[in-house]
Amino acid sequence: MAARLKDYYREKVVPALREQFNYKNPMEVPRLEKIVVNMGVGDATQNPKTLDAAVAELASITGQRPVITRARRSIAAFKLRKGMSIGCKVTLRGDRMYDFFDRLVNIALPRVRDFRGVSPRGFDGRGNYTLGVREQLVFPEVDYEKVEKVRGMDVVIVTTARTDEEAMGLLKALGMPFRETA
Repeated sequence: MAARLKDYYREKVVPALREQFNYKNPMEVPRLEKIVVNMGVGDATQNPKTLDAAVAELASITGQRPVITRARRSIAAFKLRKGMSIGCKVTLRGDRMYDFFDRLVNIALPRVRDFRGVSPRGFDGRGNYTLGVREQLVFPEVDYEKVEKVRGMDVVIVTTARTDEEAMGLLKALGMPFRETA
């Protein structure tokens, strides 16, 4: 079954962006390439069991098994050694990516307390957008009773857009609620 947002992108977003940015070819229109969801677990240095809970939560949120990330170098002040497990991440592509983006925009973000929109300053200059979610509880897949500790996560949306303006046009057309800057 194709993702609802993928069909919406093809039917509504592509023609709108072609008109907005004067693209000659439909393949020029920017699209979502991948979404990387990263959850850092700093407590894992003292208690490796906390990583298992984070992996299970991230798997239920994204519908895909996370990869455990390891420390690249040792940092004595944090009691961290090179190679220690310090977090987990998932790279979503295709239908899973569109499903996750749909749930993020329409279900999770509106559940954030005092939500006024996401910051328009999260672009990197090459058309990619990064956003931080402070707690995993905004996703309905996470069972509130089973959560040991509230953790945040980073969501990186990688697009094929060449500029931030094109990427912002794409994300707005897909329903991302950007905060109005005064």
